[in-house]
Amino acid sequence: MKRNRKSLALAFVCALTAFNCIVLFAAPRAAAQTPQELNPASLKKSAPPLDDHQLSSALCSIVYQVDRDPGPRGYHYLFYGNGFFINSDGYLITAAHVLSQLHGGQAYLLLRVRSAAPRFVAAQVVAIDSDHDVAILRATPNPFAGDFSVSFLNIDHADPAAGERVLAAALRPFKPRDSYTLEAALEERSAGEVLNFQFSKLDQSGAVDTEIFLFAHKIQPGQSGAPVLSLDSHEVVGFVEGQWLRAKVSGVGPAPKEPAPGQPTNGPSLPPPAAATITAAPGAVIPMHYAIALLQANHVRWHTADEPAPDDAGAAEKNERNDASLPVPYSLVPAPYPQESLAGGEVLLDALVARTGTISDIRVVSGQAPFLAAALGAVHSWTFIPAHFAGHATEARVAIVFQFPNPYIPPRTATTHYYKDAGVGKSPAATDAVAPRNDELRAARATETMSPQYPAAANSMGGSVILRESVDASGRVAAVDTVLNDGPLTASVEAAAQKWIFAPAQKSGSAIDSTAIISVTFREPLIISAPSH
Repeated sequence: MKRNRKSLALAFVCALTAFNCIVLFAAPRAAAQTPQELNPASLKKSAPPLDDHQLSSALCSIVYQVDRDPGPRGYHYLFYGNGFFINSDGYLITAAHVLSQLHGGQAYLLLRVRSAAPRFVAAQVVAIDSDHDVAILRATPNPFAGDFSVSFLNIDHADPAAGERVLAAALRPFKPRDSYTLEAALEERSAGEVLNFQFSKLDQSGAVDTEIFLFAHKIQPGQSGAPVLSLDSHEVVGFVEGQWLRAKVSGVGPAPKEPAPGQPTNGPSLPPPAAATITAAPGAVIPMHYAIALLQANHVRWHTADEPAPDDAGAAEKNERNDASLPVPYSLVPAPYPQESLAGGEVLLDALVARTGTISDIRVVSGQAPFLAAALGAVHSWTFIPAHFAGHATEARVAIVFQFPNPYIPPRTATTHYYKDAGVGKSPAATDAVAPRNDELRAARATETMSPQYPAAANSMGGSVILRESVDASGRVAAVDTVLNDGPLTASVEAAAQKWIFAPAQKSGSAIDSTAIISVTFREPLIISAPSH
């Protein structure tokens, strides 16, 4: 039930608190539905039972240790949110805003111990992506090497589909403001179905939009950072961001109250009281795209149920059967349609896929504000299975095109754009001047592109389609694969992409085969078709 992402992995790849509101949003991928609570028992009928012990032991509470000596009720601590382990080296994922509440104080994990009271383990911050609210932590010392009852969860790099059943699993003490290690904590399982996908600015000081998905269950205080699993694959498809208060769905309640006056500003701030108002709004979940990009950039391994992840040795071993391979998309996210735009636009990029599979050295071939910012914000979080040669990962450049078709009166005939192949590029910081380059390696350059038509039968809320094109040494489109499918929009995008013309990629002056990625984002049109004359 995934969103029809074809596996391009060649068959071997792989509080601000829990009810924080999300302020801004852009065009959703699919029409929202009315939130509804589902019966967890009925959800399990069509799926094998979850390994609840493994799920429970992969969860951990992120806390601040108040006492250095235990009392009658054990050690005193403040509770901030959840995290979950993703490998046996002690690495875990959480929402970055959970850590921000500590104001630089040392974060601890409260972990179960076999036949003993829970114990604190220090959490080292490995990496933070504040724009997308992702943080990687590492427990020190590694609890997997000790007497702790811990396990890890597998990650799914594909998004869930609208209507797919998911489950948020979280830990929460009964008194987040006043908790003790000898007191029992509540394990919560919140089941619901995926409603739709939205874009939002999670960090109000930044300019980058984050894709989130909504699921039909209200979020309890303290669930931020908790894993959200697909009830079909039993892999993690995202983690809890908070309660969604600005979506186009019914039942949305008022925003949470501001913190009480006099709340401390230096040192850890207190979580909200458990009696805080809970609205009927759905939960907001950050997909694993952004966590995967951060993991790959920091060389942290993770696991999938059936395939090795791009960093795993198994991927390179299987590539030894081939002399060479091109980069293959692993986890891609579309760009949001800029809200301030009154007409369509197009952005052409030439990007390097590093040996780690992450994107770097992005050269702007063509593109203007506000579309360029939206494109760059999305592409920085893309990950690939890197190109391989003789069994070893190698660098390769890919052509990337973002299209934003005119949302108001889609043309009755497709619009064609022409570009000169000047063999030059420009950095995102210098988009007003084109400086000649003499690079050994460059991606294919689109010289003629065609915008897709907006099908009359398409979802009126818009949507996104991502394609991967194989461009041969003559510049011809040899094959088109769909990475992200969006129903009737996909056929229109594929038909237009087949007609594109490229100048081939070059290496040391010679034309070579290459990869091009095309990401098309539609906005809801005011007029589905232009009037006839």
